[in-house]
Amino acid sequence: MAVGLGAVFGARLNQDPTLVDTPLIGEPVPSRTLPYLERDKSVSLSDLRGQIVVVNFWASWCVACREEHSALVAAAAAYRDAGVKFVGVVYQDTKPNAVSFLDELGRGEGYLYLTDPGSRLAIDFGVFGIPETFFIDKKGRIAAKITGGSTLPLLSGVLDKMLVGGTPDPSVTTAPVQEGPGE
Repeated sequence: MAVGLGAVFGARLNQDPTLVDTPLIGEPVPSRTLPYLERDKSVSLSDLRGQIVVVNFWASWCVACREEHSALVAAAAAYRDAGVKFVGVVYQDTKPNAVSFLDELGRGEGYLYLTDPGSRLAIDFGVFGIPETFFIDKKGRIAAKITGGSTLPLLSGVLDKMLVGGTPDPSVTTAPVQEGPGE
């Protein structure tokens, strides 16, 4: 039994544990309408078609979310004029805690902060654990996924590639990005 258990763990040594496979790469973005965190309107991700969209699932109780927050806000500011929209989706958290998180760490200008009642969008995206960040191309398809905390160089590497019409390539970024099918 010990040998069998050792073989199972040993087989995973060469795999990056932050890279979780998703069959959603290349698929259309799930169409759900979500309420804003701090105002009385709603938005659907499909309403943002024609723009590159970065969707980040986060929560106030998530340590890695705190660590990546400044990189997401900085990337949102750096790419705002390039037509990139950042969307933060609160995952299994309360509104007051999420608002306190933003009060403490800051909000990105033009950044959309949404809630996900019943975690329906997270289920649609197959969120495994947070933070998770998805990149949606201008045609409304999921182009890439980062599992775990993002950094400004990682976000920039993916976005720069997408802005010139390319497909994100994990070999040119500083952290794992989910590859497209057959790549």
